[in-house]
Amino acid sequence: MLRVGRDFSYTMKRDTLSPVSADVIFASSRFPNYKTRTNNNNNIMEVKEDTSKVVSVNDEVRKETAQLVDQQNRLSVRDLASKFEKGLAAAAKLSDEAKLRDVASLEKHVLLENLRDALESLRERAVGKSKDDVDEAIAMVESLAVQLTEREGELVQEKTEVKMLASFLKKASEDAKKLVDEERAFARAEIEKARAAVQRVEEALQEQEKMSRANGKQDVEELMKEVQEARRIKMLHQPSKVMDMEHELQALRTQLAEKSKSSLKLQKELAMSRRGEKDVPYFELDGTEALGSYLQIQPCSEIAPDILECSIQWYRLASEGGKMDLISGATKPIYAPEPSDVGRVLQAEVISDSLSITLTTSGPIDPAAGLGNYVEALVRRHDTEFNVVIVQMNGEDHPSESIHVLHVGKMRMKLCKEKTTVAKEYYSSFMKLCGVRGGGNAAAQASFWQPKTGLSFVLAFESERERNAAIMLARRFAFDCNIMLGGPDDRAPQKTV
Repeated sequence: MLRVGRDFSYTMKRDTLSPVSADVIFASSRFPNYKTRTNNNNNIMEVKEDTSKVVSVNDEVRKETAQLVDQQNRLSVRDLASKFEKGLAAAAKLSDEAKLRDVASLEKHVLLENLRDALESLRERAVGKSKDDVDEAIAMVESLAVQLTEREGELVQEKTEVKMLASFLKKASEDAKKLVDEERAFARAEIEKARAAVQRVEEALQEQEKMSRANGKQDVEELMKEVQEARRIKMLHQPSKVMDMEHELQALRTQLAEKSKSSLKLQKELAMSRRGEKDVPYFELDGTEALGSYLQIQPCSEIAPDILECSIQWYRLASEGGKMDLISGATKPIYAPEPSDVGRVLQAEVISDSLSITLTTSGPIDPAAGLGNYVEALVRRHDTEFNVVIVQMNGEDHPSESIHVLHVGKMRMKLCKEKTTVAKEYYSSFMKLCGVRGGGNAAAQASFWQPKTGLSFVLAFESERERNAAIMLARRFAFDCNIMLGGPDDRAPQKTV
């Protein structure tokens, strides 16, 4: 997989909290009596006449804590099932592509055989120099057939490796499904325990209310603090098994992407060998065709013109051969896809003095894995912060590389440096936000933001994931305000991925 270099290596810290769990279990069906004041150790004191019958709340919490320790290695069933379903879908897609390559390979052999038969029949009727030319053509066809057979052998080997990876993924998915079923059964039992615990808590609160009315000594607020502390202890468990399996899935995705890239490279070489030396392309698109990466126009011939002296324009197509939408400002050899490009085909037009070349991606731009779930989690927040660096301001390079904070809220966006506000605007039709349309290999981490007319910034994020999440989140909030937030001169409405 092509890895994108980062020019900015700042770290953004976030504290994430798991949802509050309600499965707190009390050993007793009633609450003990306590004094409203505390001793020097900040522990709740029991009433003297009840010390032989009831246990303190701290003892109850300790017992509950011992039971909650067994729940530290819980799996997120829904996330685990979703990850393996995506893995199986990717394996099925690779299998379908392999079938199509087999059919195309058979057609190539048939075409070469027909061409050789035609040349053989022509050689019987040719004489003199023409016959020598026909013999040379037949030799070239046979050489192409040998090269095609060698390339197909390499493709078969790649196909075998992909099948092995798919089989391994399928086996891992079956094992994971068994584990998921077990975790679901355990989760149902935990839910029943939680409901029983809630019912016991309600009964205890009712009893406590009666007792407080009778003697006026029970402190309900102190008791609620103890319950919240028990729930906080519950939230501190770490899903280590899920993290291990997620790392394993990420490694499998990396291997599949590398195999796909290698297979695509072999197909390009095979196509070039089939066309011959007279039909060699001048340029080609290099890079992973997915969100979070970037595409680069590179020369693939020694006679290709200098790319810096050519005129370049990138387009966005709904499908291959469909209507082209010009991407304003995308006139550089490098273009980093943004969320609006997901599911659409990208096309670059290269024009020199006497040459016009059109380069198109092999298919629609793929989404980034896990980005949708990450954005959905951020939507539930009122305000999300991203660490950024100002690269340009109003089209001019910004000399300072200090860290700024970009706030993406439900009603507005704000750029700050510590306590100083650099820009703050509500969502409006004058605001523009998109990925940087050109630049070096850091283009996948940068975005263009125009808060209002006459003020614009080029912001560099910590990673490609943060850049795309900020764009998707801002467009989601702007859409809720009936604003279609896109790039400069974008004609079609921007859709959320």
